[in-house]
Amino acid sequence: MRQAEEYELVFASSGQPAPATEDVVVVHRTDRSGPGGHPVYADDTGIVRAEISDRAEVRMIASGGHQEHRSAVQARPVG
Repeated sequence: MRQAEEYELVFASSGQPAPATEDVVVVHRTDRSGPGGHPVYADDTGIVRAEISDRAEVRMIASGGHQEHRSAVQARPVG
């Protein structure tokens, strides 16, 4: 199965007292592979990076010190 060139990373946030919302970041495939051997995707700034498997499993990759990634992240193919 061929992977998409772009994905939307969807970060679920559960604000109190506001209802849950979604934060979405578009990432593009890079020429790098992550620790699991899958392609690494990054946003235009290079700050948001994620390894995405062919089953759309997401592993966030820190691009700098003191980054904390939410565990609930989904990847949706774009296009």
